[in-house]
Amino acid sequence: MSGPLGDLRVVEFGQLLAGPFCGQLLGDFGAEVIKIEDPGRGDPMRQWGREKPHGKSLWWPVVARNKKSVTCDLRTGEGQALVRKLIDQADIVVENFRPGTLERWGMAPETLWQTNPGLIITRVTGYGQDGPYSSRAGFGSIGEAMGGIRYVMGDPGGPPVRAGISLGDSLAATYACIGTLVAVHARSNTGRGQIVDSAIYEAVLAMMESLLPEWAVAGYQRERTGATLPNVSPSNVYPTGDGDLILIAANQDTVFGRLAAAMKQPGLAQDPRYATHSARGAAMAELDNLIAEWTSTVGAEDLLATLHENGVPAGRIFRAKDMFADPHFAAREAIVNVPHPDFGELPMQNATPKLSVTPGSVRTAGPALGEHNDEVYGGLLGLDETERARLRTAKII
Repeated sequence: MSGPLGDLRVVEFGQLLAGPFCGQLLGDFGAEVIKIEDPGRGDPMRQWGREKPHGKSLWWPVVARNKKSVTCDLRTGEGQALVRKLIDQADIVVENFRPGTLERWGMAPETLWQTNPGLIITRVTGYGQDGPYSSRAGFGSIGEAMGGIRYVMGDPGGPPVRAGISLGDSLAATYACIGTLVAVHARSNTGRGQIVDSAIYEAVLAMMESLLPEWAVAGYQRERTGATLPNVSPSNVYPTGDGDLILIAANQDTVFGRLAAAMKQPGLAQDPRYATHSARGAAMAELDNLIAEWTSTVGAEDLLATLHENGVPAGRIFRAKDMFADPHFAAREAIVNVPHPDFGELPMQNATPKLSVTPGSVRTAGPALGEHNDEVYGGLLGLDETERARLRTAKII
């Protein structure tokens, strides 16, 4: 076993990000993840990403890490039968097709459970497996809009904006992973598998804090507020005397008192305009201006030293190059180097969270297309070389 989930075998269907990121999380903690890809084409993620040294994606090695790649044409009866044999020896199936796709391929859950009753089937889609929108195509960006996060992101008076990452897909995949592990635990008591239905819009909705009761009970509609959260102050980015920007979060009463002391203005913490969370929220603009007047007279390093000494949460806004140079990233091994045939030692984010006894790990970068066909079809399913050659010639694998 290469990790705490080393006794689990996952067959990963689907492509792009929502399903594969769930597979990545399971693989990080040791699950054997066998990714099924189209012969000759593979997952489009193999081509995604802006920078492509050697003509290859730098995103693929991350999202496909710790996985085995096998090829199979799932649109053919013979390909479906082949994968069914693989699923019979699996614990988990992860897929992010539009609802009904597996069913059209003869792999409905009820069919799969006939020969593998303990199988957990994790399904990641835009809208879920049922409901009036379930048949619609659903990308992460649409789920972000429907789940509510797009409306509140951006500057007041401007249009909604998006985060520079695939937030909706990643959230749905993370909840899918949680649901999968819950289903594994339940199976230990019941012996039965079940469906894990993770919808992108619902994963986004789950992160929306008190958005719904604020509207239903108080008639309050959250709006775009730029770099701040409504009524949470001080928590913003402030200028320094040497032209840098520092983020300070001192919205809790006791922490604001420590910030006031660091500013050598301890009376601010007793001033009725700023003494409570609600008061500071109402006075956000003037309080931000007051803090900025102070931070703009101090260099970034001295400012951070003062804030840290006084127990005030503060920090720089990190870019990739800052992460590589930072001693905390290094000490916690937040970035690891993984061998890659084209890129040499390829850096990427480490497995998270950290477990004290059974940690996750990044063992391999994303594989070449069909790299594990012989290992899986030959070793696991017992197909001899002659049969594998026939399947290759017929373009089944």
